[in-house]
Amino acid sequence: MIWQQLQSLAGSYPLALRGLGMTVMLSLISLVLGTALGFGLGILRTGGNRLISSVIGAWVDLIRGTPFLVQIFLIFFILPEFGIELDAFTAGIIALTNLAACFICEIVAAGIRSVPTGQVEAALASGLSRWQRMRQVVLPQAMRIVLPPLVGQYVLLIKDSSVVSAIGWRAIESGLKRGPRKGQE
Repeated sequence: MIWQQLQSLAGSYPLALRGLGMTVMLSLISLVLGTALGFGLGILRTGGNRLISSVIGAWVDLIRGTPFLVQIFLIFFILPEFGIELDAFTAGIIALTNLAACFICEIVAAGIRSVPTGQVEAALASGLSRWQRMRQVVLPQAMRIVLPPLVGQYVLLIKDSSVVSAIGWRAIESGLKRGPRKGQE
């Protein structure tokens, strides 16, 4: 009895390793893209333009206030109704990247706002341009504050990647019920 269970378990290792590889790839791609996008949005959010800051703030609030599973379902099941066909992996990357970017945007914006105004004014008095101030004075100081919550967000992103499996199973199940999608025949 136990021997049969061990053989069954050993037979499922290739599938488990394939799933682990997909999770690592999904998480790594989303982590890199989400970090780049999140830093850009965070810098723009604190840039001083009220319109851009408000639009980014509204998008971040919408994404952070919507359950992640709903976001995945919207991307995977609703976008095809508008002619945008995505496979489960691509939809997962888009959803995870968007979620990560919104959380990282808020982390970066808070870090930038936490830099003392005296530091920014001293850089301004030194004749540094806006981007030089950001790159040479503000961001190095903000990174000390940003790094701990950023690492925590990375851990949450890896954990959230398990939710993407919901569309993988739904895609298999719906494909069995209605047949292959256009172009997959």
